[in-house]
Amino acid sequence: MTKEDMTPREIVAELDKYIIGQTMAKKSVAVALRNRQRRLKVSEDMQKEITPKNLLMIGATGVGKTEIARRLATIVQAPFIKVEATKFTEVGYIGRDVESMVRDLVEASIQIVEKQQYSSVYVQAEKNAIDRIVKLLIPGIKKEKKQSTSANPFEAMFKNMGVDPNQLAPQEEEEVEEEVTEAISTDREKMKQQIRNGVLDEREVTIRVESQKKATNSPMGAGLEQMGIDLNETLGALRPKTKIKRTVTVKKAIELFLQEESAKLVNSEDIHSMAVDLAQNAGIIFIDEFDKITSKNQNSGTVSREGVQRDILPIVEGSQVSTKYGPVQTDHILFIASGAFHVSKPSDLIPELQGRFPIRVELDDLTKEDFVKILTEPNNALLKQYIAMLETENVKITFTYESIERLAEIAYRVNQETDNIGARRLHTILEKLLEDLLFEAPDMQMGDITITENYVNEKIEHIVEDKDLSRYIL
Repeated sequence: MTKEDMTPREIVAELDKYIIGQTMAKKSVAVALRNRQRRLKVSEDMQKEITPKNLLMIGATGVGKTEIARRLATIVQAPFIKVEATKFTEVGYIGRDVESMVRDLVEASIQIVEKQQYSSVYVQAEKNAIDRIVKLLIPGIKKEKKQSTSANPFEAMFKNMGVDPNQLAPQEEEEVEEEVTEAISTDREKMKQQIRNGVLDEREVTIRVESQKKATNSPMGAGLEQMGIDLNETLGALRPKTKIKRTVTVKKAIELFLQEESAKLVNSEDIHSMAVDLAQNAGIIFIDEFDKITSKNQNSGTVSREGVQRDILPIVEGSQVSTKYGPVQTDHILFIASGAFHVSKPSDLIPELQGRFPIRVELDDLTKEDFVKILTEPNNALLKQYIAMLETENVKITFTYESIERLAEIAYRVNQETDNIGARRLHTILEKLLEDLLFEAPDMQMGDITITENYVNEKIEHIVEDKDLSRYIL
């Protein structure tokens, strides 16, 4: 069964491996995801009519809102981005415009499609990469290189101005013709086999690789991107590609060459087209801090929070956004908004926006029993992480069940008495509990250590009892 064919029950089972509780939220996102697959199986006319049922998650920080959305995207390998509503500004003010979330989603989609396409040409790309390394390590007999005249008009212009164009942007080196004798050919074949077997992984080699494009985050660049123009690409077209020298291990050289060779074997236009399609039909945008853009959370600043809501509305409703890879329709992107809604409530959002988030899910506050499960059950459980980290220092730690219960009890109590930060409280408490152990472990080679309830009380209880101290430390 492919990931695309997963039933809601199977999606929930996958989420259960990482997130404790929140059954209603898991069911809602699983159904929303399955509905997307159902839409793609109906007739084309009907497909256009079926829009995603966007979700609004309501719950305190640290109860699993972001984690549910992120794990969901990982399970189905869909393009996913997390944005914060408070980072956006109303049109006309300097800052990020709401359309940038769609452009970020397309970038995430490009990475997914690129990875898929590169894996399909991996065998050939790896062969080409190894050939390049072997040529560097065992060079052939070089032939005389003819002087070539450059047809680049910019180069001639720079020369007339008395500037050496190679200093501004060194030209990519032409392939040097070489003569390969039978002995060289035999040596190269032997070396190829050694590289494949990993014998030469740590050997250093000096290679020339294309310099990475540096993103320009200027306001002008952002403005041009809104019109679908990539400033980096435009400037890049005016100068030749530059290559830089790097001295790396053979293993790293294969990685770098693999990237270049894969790019040569795939069609970038196909990747861009497929990525836009994937973002439009399978993209998930998670908008956090949604409660902070209601009028009740209005700051004294000049940027209107309701203005940001009005700007988000057309994107959630369905509109066309210009990106450097072409126009993107947002009609079928799934939006998941989340917020604590302590000060405000969903009804404080503008009515049009409320209507675009028909599925409301309230996430439960975490109980002491939930904390015990969070510490032990998930695949990435906190205790498993600390056990694995300390094992690297030859220290094996074991937690008794009583100590785990005591940790959960302390976390629950501190959340009740100070701010409720959900499961994140466990990170703070565990770091304080194991602080001395993590510090001493490299020097002491302690072997087996058992964390008991008494150990927990000894390290943490005095902090919990002192209200002022616990506010600062836990």
